[in-house]
Amino acid sequence: MGYIDQPVVSKVIEVATKTHQSTAASDEKPLLTEEAILKMSDEDYMNDAQLAFFRHRLQQLEKELLKNAGETTEHLRETVLVPDPADRATIEEEHALELRTRDRERKLLKKVQQSIAAIDAGDYGWCEETGEPIGIARLLARPTATLSLEAQQRRELKQKLYGD
Repeated sequence: MGYIDQPVVSKVIEVATKTHQSTAASDEKPLLTEEAILKMSDEDYMNDAQLAFFRHRLQQLEKELLKNAGETTEHLRETVLVPDPADRATIEEEHALELRTRDRERKLLKKVQQSIAAIDAGDYGWCEETGEPIGIARLLARPTATLSLEAQQRRELKQKLYGD
């Protein structure tokens, strides 16, 4: 192994850190608010500012879901020995409920990650079936939406009539 001069390494790390911080600070623009996005015209649909807003919202949701999954894992590892069968059944029911909730969150996490990938691909905000805009109000209510309201209603009607 070769000799590495410690002061040189420290200087390289310091320069790299400063460069990263200044680049990150200059790249960050303040995110829009929901009100500002709703006031934008139709011509501004899915512009860079709106995409940045939804990316941030989806990333926050992703962090929250991952944090919840970690907490559930820790909670389920805590084994409490309870001699009373009724108490034990209550604890098991609570665990089952928590696992069902986490399973729903796992499915939502997959949709969130797909939505972030759609932003990267330039497809976010457009209906998968019709290619029309999904709409800002719908995306604010459900950021993982992939269908316009009309397409979603048609799909639900078909499922109701014909089953899955």
